[in-house]
Amino acid sequence: MTRISADLLIPGDGEPVRHGTVVIEGGVITYAGPAQGESDLHVPVVMPGMWDCHSHLFGLTDLEPSKVVSVPIPTRAARCVPDLRAALDAGVTSIREVGGLGIYLAPAVEDGTVEGPSIYAAGAILSATGGHGDLHGLPYNWVVDYGHHGGELRMADGPDECMRAVRDQLRRNAKVIKICASGGVLSDVDHPIHQQFTDAEMRAIVEVAAMADRSVAAHCHGKPGMIAALEAGVKTIEHGTYLDEEVCELMREKDAVLVATRTIIDELITDGSLPPMYMDKLKAIAEIHADAVALAHQKGVTLAMGTDVFVSGSERPNSWGRNGRELAHLTACGLSPLEAIKAATANGPLTLGRQAPRSGVLAEGHDADLITLSADPLADISVLADPRNVTGVWKAGRKVKGA
Repeated sequence: MTRISADLLIPGDGEPVRHGTVVIEGGVITYAGPAQGESDLHVPVVMPGMWDCHSHLFGLTDLEPSKVVSVPIPTRAARCVPDLRAALDAGVTSIREVGGLGIYLAPAVEDGTVEGPSIYAAGAILSATGGHGDLHGLPYNWVVDYGHHGGELRMADGPDECMRAVRDQLRRNAKVIKICASGGVLSDVDHPIHQQFTDAEMRAIVEVAAMADRSVAAHCHGKPGMIAALEAGVKTIEHGTYLDEEVCELMREKDAVLVATRTIIDELITDGSLPPMYMDKLKAIAEIHADAVALAHQKGVTLAMGTDVFVSGSERPNSWGRNGRELAHLTACGLSPLEAIKAATANGPLTLGRQAPRSGVLAEGHDADLITLSADPLADISVLADPRNVTGVWKAGRKVKGA
């Protein structure tokens, strides 16, 4: 049994507790509330471990996505091992990995070979031909073959092929299904507003996923794709750049979650090294996206934290270990620090639907995934942007960071 006392206990969902205690036993929280008994450790702040609900374990060292087909998977997977460690050090104890090598890395984390957050992986990103998940500058047969041989991008056209593509990911034990419902930014010839999968294709994907209790995450910038995806039954909208009041109303009606990913937009614009065709698209949506996140918050849409990190290597733009920066971006869009922390903790498991673990909250019976901090993030949310402020990390009750 471990008993941690704190000047401030932030439960993830609910009001903070001044002078609180968390008790861990057998990987589970058995008590969280007002100070109680002698403690093994006293800290300034304790809160749940964070969830990054939109991330990619690609093992790339730059911003060129097409290199997933030219750099061998074993090389890229090896680069992801320190990425997972960096995420833990940043206070991230769970990730929803929406396309990448997480499907291969999750078993290594589960058996203790690799230290990292719990991984809820999608396997391959499902895309229509010519869609956001296609690599437009490469021969189409190469991209198709890559997806059929374990790669991170899977082309699928027509309801039957879409159903088969979902089943292929389920066969690999994917915990979530990821689709490209609209065009994107880091893809060559598609437009972010345009819907890509048809209504019938999206319904087929959701139907097969639901049979296995899996939720569907829809990459989507444009309103047409968001409406179609929500009507088809997706659980999360990723990015949501052009959402409006009608989309917000439908998201509330469908109990859907917005994973906004402000970090990637800020990091890539600040870095400035993207090719012009990508940078032009990114700059065109940056302010619109910020306004959309603010509107979603105002209209009561549930938000969960996601960064869209996909680069390996310390201090590179959009790289692992910088995950906590997303909370400051959320507060810039109108969330209070407490609301941003809820998006990063309690709301994380909601993105997995029926696959959701009992995580993200400091409460009796929940997984003992928690972090301690050297300063109060309610007073300054940027505390969570710097891994040095994360003084301790526990995952399933086991301390994985801290003396």
